[in-house]
Amino acid sequence: MYLTLRQLQIFDAVVRQQSFTRAADALHLTQPAVSMQMRHLEEQIGVPLFDHVGKQIQPTDAGRELHRHATLISAKMRDLKSAMEEFRGIHRGELDLTVASTANYFMPKLIAAFCACHAKVQVRLQVSNQTHILEMLSASNQDLAIMGQPREDAELVARGFLDNPLVVIASPAHPLAKSRQIPLEQLGRQRFITREPGSGTRNAAERHFSRHGVEFHSVMEMSSNEAIKQAVDAGLGLGILSLHTLELELAMRRLVTLDVEGFPIVRQWFVVHRKGKRLSAVAQSFLAFLTQQARPLASPKHPQPAPLTP
Repeated sequence: MYLTLRQLQIFDAVVRQQSFTRAADALHLTQPAVSMQMRHLEEQIGVPLFDHVGKQIQPTDAGRELHRHATLISAKMRDLKSAMEEFRGIHRGELDLTVASTANYFMPKLIAAFCACHAKVQVRLQVSNQTHILEMLSASNQDLAIMGQPREDAELVARGFLDNPLVVIASPAHPLAKSRQIPLEQLGRQRFITREPGSGTRNAAERHFSRHGVEFHSVMEMSSNEAIKQAVDAGLGLGILSLHTLELELAMRRLVTLDVEGFPIVRQWFVVHRKGKRLSAVAQSFLAFLTQQARPLASPKHPQPAPLTP
């Protein structure tokens, strides 16, 4: 059996894109060239690698197993490239970075500051949810990930580098908008707009209310922070979000933070990588940059609550 790295690269693109045409576009190839390479690959393997489901292409059981090995080979090739660059003393290269959706509100600022000092570094950034991030780290597809605190896992190394304060937000017209020192118990009678079950922000809010014996009423679930902000702005209820996501809305007075007992809930952002993964010189530099410079560059400013009316 003779396989080439190029065939495995094209195969990986087809699996990820679920289409020969989209894979060809992503790799800047023609669709016939991709089809020919995959036909040759199947001939080498000796079994079908794809099933056609409607207009989508799904890997067979053999295809999924090949893709698992192809992913590991790709990771090893990146490690090899990093090792050779270190021998040559090259302080440039590529950084594969995945960030949680909420972290994407501040990570572009940090990436820009890092790249200003490392002009020859190319950053590939993906935004995803926590489940997918953990899957990619497990498969060694990414150098580093930025996320909330991951579950206990002996295969992961996680370092906290930035506070993540969660605050209660309301429309400026909400009856509690100008109140002070609101008891947490009073929020037990309020309607909350929340993220979907399993989100880090929602889990933290529910645990906080539960610890204080206060019921948490989620009356509407949204799939994004932006949707929650719009719903709160429309007066549908209160929300709990990271202060990192609110800079524009607070500055424009479209939303206000409430002065609530026990808030903000201060969590942490973590930079995570797989244990035992050989980090490139670029990844090591970015890791050091985050732990040393993220706080002064990206820490959100907590606004003062709205002034009391006379």
